[in-house]
Amino acid sequence: MLETNQTPSEYLRSLRSYFEQHAHPENAPAMEKYMRNQFKFLGIKKPEQTALFKQFIAKQGWPALSQLDDFLLTLWSWPEREFQYLGSNFLHHFRKHLPSNALPTLEQLITTKSWWDTVDSLASHTVGDLFKRRPNEVGEYIHRWRHSDNIWLRRTTLLFQLSYKANTNEALLFALVEENASSDEFFIQKAIGWALREYSKTAPNEVNRFVETHAMAALSKREALKRLKAKGLV
Repeated sequence: MLETNQTPSEYLRSLRSYFEQHAHPENAPAMEKYMRNQFKFLGIKKPEQTALFKQFIAKQGWPALSQLDDFLLTLWSWPEREFQYLGSNFLHHFRKHLPSNALPTLEQLITTKSWWDTVDSLASHTVGDLFKRRPNEVGEYIHRWRHSDNIWLRRTTLLFQLSYKANTNEALLFALVEENASSDEFFIQKAIGWALREYSKTAPNEVNRFVETHAMAALSKREALKRLKAKGLV
């Protein structure tokens, strides 16, 4: 892995300048509207973002893991949404090396400029991978997040096991669903359905039984059973 020889501030300036040079202002209004005008955009669509990211890394290398926290917080402080997407790309690259002391920073990212486009990646990939590697860290954070008033932290508790398959802590998943089942928040209801639908690929009977015996929003139930119905299992 080629590590940059630039200072953190130089690296960040290079990154910002490189993406600003490839901005497409004509695309920005539609992208901002899609995100309900909560964020500014440079107008760089996802395929080009990916290509530019690869080109930048090929030229400049990677930041040091020891500098990643401050680096990510800076990306999250910039107004254009593409930079938060870039932060998610950096996290994906370092995901197998993140230490447990990265969790406070991840919590800050989840609760800053929060929307599904960043939170879902943080929850299902970064947090999920970290908890899988460091299961002893799960209890402290999940206990706090599950009781938070912040819907994005609660959504994270529902989604972090999305890729766990047979390693899913079923009791925890079902308990978290029960705790959130009465929520009228769309993003909570949707997360419940998504988490249960994904787990139904591993444990179809258990998910079907749980949905049939527990009250939840119609949206959650519909999403949870979507795959089972398509397979003719319910």
